[in-house]
Amino acid sequence: MKQSSKISFLFAALSALSLSVVGFTAAAQEVITIQQAIENTLKNNLQVKQAQFSESLNDVNLQQSKASLYPSLNASVNQNLGWGRNQVASGLFQNTQNYNLNAGVSTGIDIFNGFSKINQIKQNKALLEAGKTNTEKIKNDLTLSVITSYMQILFNKDFLTAARQQLEVAKQVLNQQQQLLEAGNKTLADVSQSKSQVATAELNVTDAENALSISYLTLAQLMDIPSATVYQVQAPLLESFGQTLAKYNAEEVYQAALKQFPDIRLSSANTRAAELGVEVAKGNLFPRLSLSGSYGTSYFYSENPLINNDTFDKQLKDNVSKGIGLSLTIPIFNGLQAKAGVKRATINLMRTRTDEQLTKNNLNKVIYQAVADLRAAESKYESTGNAFAAQKDAFYAIEQRYNVGLANSVEYSTAMTNKNKAEIDRLQAKYDLLFKSKVIDYYLGKQIIF
Repeated sequence: MKQSSKISFLFAALSALSLSVVGFTAAAQEVITIQQAIENTLKNNLQVKQAQFSESLNDVNLQQSKASLYPSLNASVNQNLGWGRNQVASGLFQNTQNYNLNAGVSTGIDIFNGFSKINQIKQNKALLEAGKTNTEKIKNDLTLSVITSYMQILFNKDFLTAARQQLEVAKQVLNQQQQLLEAGNKTLADVSQSKSQVATAELNVTDAENALSISYLTLAQLMDIPSATVYQVQAPLLESFGQTLAKYNAEEVYQAALKQFPDIRLSSANTRAAELGVEVAKGNLFPRLSLSGSYGTSYFYSENPLINNDTFDKQLKDNVSKGIGLSLTIPIFNGLQAKAGVKRATINLMRTRTDEQLTKNNLNKVIYQAVADLRAAESKYESTGNAFAAQKDAFYAIEQRYNVGLANSVEYSTAMTNKNKAEIDRLQAKYDLLFKSKVIDYYLGKQIIF
């Protein structure tokens, strides 16, 4: 699973909390926390329900394979009615009517079949465990997707706030430029430059509004709630960002993830099921010894006067038949089906073992990268904070000079752009740091909370 593609676009800033409604009217306002978003997704998402259905089918298969160890028991009743011209004992033909009833029960059990049924039960247990683990894996993947979408909303909210602030500043500058133009202290070029900045700022606001709407829609679809639902999300508390977060050891995180991460447990369960599949297939190479038994009786009636028709009860009692049999089936040649089955099962085992090792290798790479990314994010957060402070001071100095006519509009615009960019970079680094710390928690199986 490639986590870099899931986290590459996560950058953002904290904005004011606003109303949120999920399944309520606009008057009943509520804010969704990240934990609530995760719970809603796991409860409503159809992928989880599909996985649970598959899990239930695996359980049915397990119960059926256990029941196959018991003897089979079947009952049968056959009735026949015939009429027409039939030859009787005298050699003459006459119209007769005959009725025949046969009833019986039979049972059978495999005494030995190469342990195929025992191994099938073991395999079905492994498949049931794999099904349960697959459900956990889907939930785990959805959890990471929710975190990604949730934080994308936070980024877009703050980006919209910053864009609106930039628009207000641009409008103030334009107003000031027009006043200075009227006083004869500025030219039309200065006013045109300011109008261009306002237009750019308005476009940025529109883009930010659209991005925010799309991110809300994405999370709503993950939670499987109506796309038209209006809701808001709760921003995290970021006071702890001044503390060191990159304290994880990559190898320790990897070893811990090997024990509990669903992807690893799923691949391991699939390998175990494939191993047992080989044993099931090998069972078809062995002789099969079966024991069977039967018990039956019959009743016959004919209108032929030469036939003595005993009573129903008497015939059922007198016509009882019993039987017991022992059957040995030795496979000699069956179109190489048994050997081909063993080969297919062996190849499948090699494939699942390779898949399991690939899953472990990928997890190792992703975790080492995630720990390195976390350390880099912490350093970037510190450096962008310093850069923002410096650009803010530089803008303040230019602003003071601009207000007294010692700096032109180009210098003022450049300083404001640099400050705004530094602010966005800082906000981006802040949420990037938060997300990457939560990615480590995700691999460690910790609850994702803010």
